[in-house]
Amino acid sequence: MRTPVCDQLGIDIPLFAFSHCRDVVAAVSKAGGFGVLGALSFTPEELEVELAWIDENCDGRPYGVDLVMPATYIGKGGAQPGYDEMAAMIPEGHRDFVDKLLSDHGVPEMPAEAGSASHVAAGLGVDDQATRAVDVSLKHENVKLLVNALGPPPKEVVDKAHAHGVLVAALVGSAPHARKQLEIGVDIIVAQGGEAGGHTGEIATMVLVPEVVDAVGAEVPVLAAGGIGTGRQMAAGLALGAQGAWTGSMWLTVAEAHVAEAPLANILAMDSKGTVRSRAMTGKPARQLKTAWTDAWEGPDSPGTLPMPLQGILHQSAMQRVMRVNNRELAGYPVGQIAGRFDRVRPARELVREVVEEWIATTERMSALLDD
Repeated sequence: MRTPVCDQLGIDIPLFAFSHCRDVVAAVSKAGGFGVLGALSFTPEELEVELAWIDENCDGRPYGVDLVMPATYIGKGGAQPGYDEMAAMIPEGHRDFVDKLLSDHGVPEMPAEAGSASHVAAGLGVDDQATRAVDVSLKHENVKLLVNALGPPPKEVVDKAHAHGVLVAALVGSAPHARKQLEIGVDIIVAQGGEAGGHTGEIATMVLVPEVVDAVGAEVPVLAAGGIGTGRQMAAGLALGAQGAWTGSMWLTVAEAHVAEAPLANILAMDSKGTVRSRAMTGKPARQLKTAWTDAWEGPDSPGTLPMPLQGILHQSAMQRVMRVNNRELAGYPVGQIAGRFDRVRPARELVREVVEEWIATTERMSALLDD
């Protein structure tokens, strides 16, 4: 079953797969869906390497790139401070709180010989995401969609994408947000319910999707997101008026994904109550694994979370230490409630096939009810 957005993007199945792993993106696109690479963790130079690899391994199929261009963050409106300057803004009390938390859970300091990881945090390097990363993405002819997850993308980014024949999508958590996106020329709206992983609003998918569909009109494609990991749920999204399903958490457990040992174990072991919507990861509300880290930031000794990207810088530095020793008590990850359904690792293509087969069977069952 094809929907109009399939024809717009040249795909067979209206199943969109967001992943930070290039292998997942290529696998889903090759299977007839639409892979979307999360570009937050890559410098523009690294992004070029990732996209070149996808081009070579996606059999010429289209895919998208998700860039993080938040509407509000420290440094907006001028030259954004660099990492060192940003890190210096973190109060000493917050650093002491984190050091004690990690020490209480047996996580040692990083040894000097370990070096430092690349600096990744939502809201950090926004200027590069909105300029150089966009330019890198638009150089690749298989990239057919740019996506922004945090507010309306800059108007100049939308115009540049359109000049290259590339569509633009944006995630929203309310009908007013969707209308704002249309005002700057966004082509596809992803209505993301609060069940989803990462940055979300509070409205549930079942309520949000029809509200957004009604708000933007029948001519604008809407993708349903949040709590979707099966064919039945995909069918439900289409029944609510969406033209496809935007998914993310379900791809964390496929064989092609590269999720660190400790958080992957936590995801495979969690149930649908194993997540929490918290500012403890990035400074903005984001659904993630419920861990000792998230509990501590809600506890009586918490100094309170910092704004984006300061909280993300603090979190990234702490998680570097946590992942080094595979501490499951503190090892979190942005993940939605649907991940509670997935307790084993399998190939992405197998998961695509399972979703599509159940989607078709569900649609046929509902059609049979009408016939009766």
